[in-house]
Amino acid sequence: MKFIPTALFTLTNGKSSGRRNVRQLISLVLVVLLFILISSVVFHWIATHENMVRDNNDIELKWYDGFYWTMVTMSTLGYGDITFSSPLGKFYSLGVMLFGMFSMFVILPFAFIRFAYEPWMEAQNAARTPRTLPEDIRGHVIITNFDPVSRALIHKLEQYGNPYVLLVSDKDEALRLHDQGVAVAVGDLDDPEAFRNVRVEQSAMVVATGKDEANANIAFTVRELADNKVRVVTLAKSEASIDILELAGSRNVIRLGEMMGQFLARRTIGNDALAHVIGHFDELLIAEAMVVGTPLVDKTLAECNFREMSHTSVVGVWDRGEYKGAGPDTKLSESTVLVLAGSKDMIQNYNQLFCIYQTEESHVVIIGGGRVGRATARALAKRGLRYTIIEELPERIRNKKYYVEGSAARIEVLEEAKIREASTVIITTGQDDTNIYLTIYCRKLCPEIQVISRANTERNVGTLHRAGADFVASYASMGANIIFNLLKHSDILMVAEGLNVFRIELPESLGGRSLVESEIRGRTGCSVIAIQREVDGHDAYMVHFEPTEVLQKGDELVLIGDIESEEAFIKTFVSS
Repeated sequence: MKFIPTALFTLTNGKSSGRRNVRQLISLVLVVLLFILISSVVFHWIATHENMVRDNNDIELKWYDGFYWTMVTMSTLGYGDITFSSPLGKFYSLGVMLFGMFSMFVILPFAFIRFAYEPWMEAQNAARTPRTLPEDIRGHVIITNFDPVSRALIHKLEQYGNPYVLLVSDKDEALRLHDQGVAVAVGDLDDPEAFRNVRVEQSAMVVATGKDEANANIAFTVRELADNKVRVVTLAKSEASIDILELAGSRNVIRLGEMMGQFLARRTIGNDALAHVIGHFDELLIAEAMVVGTPLVDKTLAECNFREMSHTSVVGVWDRGEYKGAGPDTKLSESTVLVLAGSKDMIQNYNQLFCIYQTEESHVVIIGGGRVGRATARALAKRGLRYTIIEELPERIRNKKYYVEGSAARIEVLEEAKIREASTVIITTGQDDTNIYLTIYCRKLCPEIQVISRANTERNVGTLHRAGADFVASYASMGANIIFNLLKHSDILMVAEGLNVFRIELPESLGGRSLVESEIRGRTGCSVIAIQREVDGHDAYMVHFEPTEVLQKGDELVLIGDIESEEAFIKTFVSS
């Protein structure tokens, strides 16, 4: 019965749609009442015509008998106490019954659906897709587009318990997203009132991941409403848009294509054994180094006395795209890539030891000459690596010296780019289906080559790995990590797709327990690679520690693990 007051409220809420519903309902009721009145009058006329009163002197028809007969006939109850015997009366009875059936099966259901059920559903949908947020909400993130980056960001926010709302202009789209478990609010992105309704002045961040022009409009609108209190983060596809977005009010403008290119280039096998820094946590650097061409090949970390020799810590190793945690018994091969952790001095010490080892110079084949492909080429050039870009569209070719025009699906084009002599092929097109197709092709054509591929959505990462890619990086994960870092003012470093290095304050449940007693790796799959601890009044990172090291209150842990391991750590030690 809850829908009755809801329907009445919707019908009489003073809005134009409510007034229109009332007028339509009154019109239907008047039509039915008018038919009943006319039918009752005609009933008396036919009854008089048949001389029913004269033939049945003991029955005297009253004025209300016409209404009684009409209602009984329309409802098809047919008591039979008052009937017609003439053809005219019978045909008239059929007409009244047909109208009654039409009323019951068409008019009444229509009226119920149109004026009771639909208003109730609209009220329910309005509750599921609100236009305003509670006045007491604070510190939430307002997201203005639903794309792969936003989807990954929402997952990250939910994982860490941060409130958010996705602002959607289309109500049907908002309902669909709500049914998928997304927190939504309805409002136009170019309407300042929509941002007021979602309490933009009390939010922690506004994220715009759409087109550059739309992002500038959103940034300008938010800045007018919230001054500089709210951080506005926008993505930019064009380099020319950076200044415009900053002028519009964006505090952080992210060129994700450029960052993706740099990330793909870092994964490339080089012609040296130096450690290349891929990220940092304050003074703690995370770097990667090739083993090929060094005396480390075919030895375990214990046999080569790695810690004492290099003063760095091996937190894990890559072997043909598969990440494994490192231990004393970890054996190194020519395809091994070391993941190192240490200070700047430690990394420099490692490079001084291994700078003498050089491998045969080779080149890199880049498939796709778009924004990501060009950014990858620039990053490779800074490392002194030779490259060739395969591009099918002539208008994208900048310098023919570095380009091969044609489709990478053709063997003659790949051979012109000298793919059989290349150490690495990087696939950077904007279509995941194309990237999967080319990954399979390149892997079959050159089984020993390093294949690095771009993914646009997270769901295709596993498919690309199965297709033969050694490393995969997606827009979604990279963009979400960068934005989340800005929100938290901390770091979540994406080492590879699905593998993150993250920092977290020591949970209370782990205080006073050793690493062995905590069973972090066994219970969550994460590995502790460093401990940040206050020493002599300032914070320092410990990268060399024994399993018996006791964790102290105030410590911060730097851990490495995949997404599932990260979630398991939070559920096991933080949320419990």
